Amino acid sequence: MSTFLRLRGIGKRFGDFSALNNVDLDIEKGEFVCFLGPSGCGKTTLLRIIAGLETQSAGSIEQAGRDISRLPPAQRDYGIVFQSYALFPNLTVADNVAYGLVNRKVPRAQARARVQELVALVGLPGSEDKYPAQLSGGQQQRIALARALATSPGLLLLDEPLSALDAIVRVHLRQEIRSLQRKLGVTTIMVTHDQEEALSVADRIVVMNHGVIEQVGTPMEVYRDPATPFVADFVGRVNVLSAVADGAGRVRIGNTPFECAHDRRDSADVKIYLRPEDVLARPIAPGDSNVFDAQIEKIEFLGAYCLVRAASPALGPHKLTVYLSLNFLAEHRLEVGGSLPLRLLPERMRLFA
Repeated sequence: MSTFLRLRGIGKRFGDFSALNNVDLDIEKGEFVCFLGPSGCGKTTLLRIIAGLETQSAGSIEQAGRDISRLPPAQRDYGIVFQSYALFPNLTVADNVAYGLVNRKVPRAQARARVQELVALVGLPGSEDKYPAQLSGGQQQRIALARALATSPGLLLLDEPLSALDAIVRVHLRQEIRSLQRKLGVTTIMVTHDQEEALSVADRIVVMNHGVIEQVGTPMEVYRDPATPFVADFVGRVNVLSAVADGAGRVRIGNTPFECAHDRRDSADVKIYLRPEDVLARPIAPGDSNVFDAQIEKIEFLGAYCLVRAASPALGPHKLTVYLSLNFLAEHRLEVGGSLPLRLLPERMRLFA
């Protein structure tokens, strides 16, 4: 693959406030990239700068080898879908989808054929004569997507396109968007604050915080090997345990020694980040390391599995959150106040100073 979009030193200031600070990023042709982060982290500002809807205070942007840093939006090669859909309420579906084609003076017959093709592609054939008010939120978002794709742009920008939809529609539509993106091969950037959304659709995730990029990686890399405490804490659930690195391969939590796959030789205070699924209740074999007895303090029912909060003298004041299946709880007749052995996986402990 070749680099399709190159950002170098992108900065954005609003008065004394720095919304973006020296952002560098390369996006490959055909990639699906998610900008992920909390509200106010700069992800939407960065998307708007790429679109030319905001002007960067510093830095440059290249798209397909062309410097677009100071070009107006109309001279940039992209389609965009907004959170609010932004369909024209007085235009039919066909006229909404054809809007960009009309502006480019595409012949009427050719535009009509393209509209029919796209409306069918997003799963709404026969809706060309309807108005936006006659469509559900999910249908309106599909039409907004068709309009963004009408001019066959090289880049598709999605600004939290699913956040206004209910949960079931959102899950269904995000997979349809991903499937459509793969089929068309269009380079796509989606802004989201929904971790699950980013993990499920992205080729790579750009995790942002306070105007800087904390980590860029595949969903698996970002989840399993977070580069910073912020990424570990923001992406997915995590247990955070205060400990002391006690030579290579060992840590102490309170007064209890544990094996840990790390190479720190010095003795230093650290934080251990450990996912709930990396605390095992089974299988635990005789001779396994890092096993201790814990008492169940709370069970949070989430359908097929439960979040179980457990405490143990081995961990001092720390509580652990563990994923346990409903079947496992029933099989072992576990309830609040009950006890069970747990094991911390040494290779899954992530240490930060």
